[in-house]
Amino acid sequence: MFEKISQFLVPIAGRLNNNRYLQVLRDAFMLAFPLTIFGSIFVVLTNLPFLNKLMNASMLTSFQSQFGIASTATMGIMSVFVVFGIGYYLSKSYQVEAVFGGAIALVSFLLLTPFIVQPETGDAITGVIPVDRLGAKGMFLGMITAFLSGEIYRRIVQKNLTIKMPAGVPPAVAKSFAALIPAFITLTVFLLINVLVTQLFKTNMHDIIYHAIQAPLVGLGSGIIPTLIAVFFIQILWFFGLHGQIIINSVMDPIWNTLQVENLSAYTAGKEIPHIISKPFMEIYTVGMGGTGMTLAIVFIILIFMKSRQMKQVSKLGLAPGIFNVNEPIIFGLPIVMNPIILVPWVLAPMIVTLVTYLAMSAGLVPPPTGVTVPWTVPLFINGMMATNSIMGGVMQLVNLLIVFVIWFPFLKAMDKLHLAKEKEQAVQETAAQQNDNNIKM
Repeated sequence: MFEKISQFLVPIAGRLNNNRYLQVLRDAFMLAFPLTIFGSIFVVLTNLPFLNKLMNASMLTSFQSQFGIASTATMGIMSVFVVFGIGYYLSKSYQVEAVFGGAIALVSFLLLTPFIVQPETGDAITGVIPVDRLGAKGMFLGMITAFLSGEIYRRIVQKNLTIKMPAGVPPAVAKSFAALIPAFITLTVFLLINVLVTQLFKTNMHDIIYHAIQAPLVGLGSGIIPTLIAVFFIQILWFFGLHGQIIINSVMDPIWNTLQVENLSAYTAGKEIPHIISKPFMEIYTVGMGGTGMTLAIVFIILIFMKSRQMKQVSKLGLAPGIFNVNEPIIFGLPIVMNPIILVPWVLAPMIVTLVTYLAMSAGLVPPPTGVTVPWTVPLFINGMMATNSIMGGVMQLVNLLIVFVIWFPFLKAMDKLHLAKEKEQAVQETAAQQNDNNIKM
């Protein structure tokens, strides 16, 4: 059965993992990662629950407005970094000048962006860009634009439709002239698209893509059923030795990251957080509990209750990394990969924890993640509090840890008995071999 499943899954996972566009998308989001961490830290600092007791209302408002710009300049315009990253890494994958690919993608995106703000009352304000167009609301248009502009740019370059300068010209100047024609053609395409949409349809590409593609996909991705399906495939792929996060997240990250930015925008504006499922939800309540599959509970079970020397030795090696959510020693040392004894808890526990956490947040027992990005190496409980700005976020993780503990215990006990039997058999064989050696010597 495992061989048949492996023959089916491994080729599909391999194609997804090696897909150029998914790799580019993953790298582009990682480009924004350190910037979003910076913004998230200041979101946490400016919204600590006890600040109103340390400052009066005027001081607190001033403090939040001064340091809140850190979030607006990073998480608030995340689409800008993603668009540049896609253009850059896509061009790099085709071995054409990457920095121009990133710059052209960003300008193409801006060409489709309306430079106008329509307040609820009063006349429209022109010559300004609404920040939400550069954040969550413009994410999908940004990604589509970046990929299209990158493809147009690299095809023109590879067809040698460029200006070639003499050998003595400085490299920076030569590269700029080489990018001139590809940039002009690419940007003209998007300028004409914008003219066509705004003049013929009296709207803009942001609103078209948002209502036709982004809103339905985000609505689907924020549901619990698609989330459980994603968790299922992450665990199954890991079971066969494939990095489930990289493969599945490459597909789901655009949706989860968009949900995260929408949550953060609402949180910083003092509004109700609209989504439970988001990128921090997936990170904190799955990976953030000892690594993929929440294996910190497994380490504790083995160290406290199991007797096998082999299992205890692996758990001792995995304890310190597991505290910081690194669990390769457990996945490959226990092992979890291709171990049929523990397939059921490995797949079942994360799905149940995800469902329980979702229901607890839906019922209002635990606040949903605010949208801040928490580094994945932050230990259990601390990362839960940081993600939700509430101690209940950490308490929820402890409840989840207990759930994992209960699900895994009988399977680990069965595995422990098998290892003990093997260790006793090995000890008997070693004793017999030692006696034979002694008899020979005598």
